[in-house]
Amino acid sequence: MTRCEVCGNDYDLAFHVETKDGARHTFDSFACAIHRMAPICDHCRVQIIGQGVEAEGQWFCGAHCARAAGKQGIVDRV
Repeated sequence: MTRCEVCGNDYDLAFHVETKDGARHTFDSFACAIHRMAPICDHCRVQIIGQGVEAEGQWFCGAHCARAAGKQGIVDRV
């Protein structure tokens, strides 16, 4: 069995995620993977599960937060 790096559960159906820099993570659920790996909005601090918006090296959950943080010209897709 393999131990989840977030919750510590020793689970026979755990899975691994490799990042582009070669780091390997082990999780027992998508919830734990999201908890560890999802970026956090630089304005409202929510975990970004969907597409998100990147502006000037910062990540936001959407255009509203990017604009609230002073980023110009950021719009959501319609």
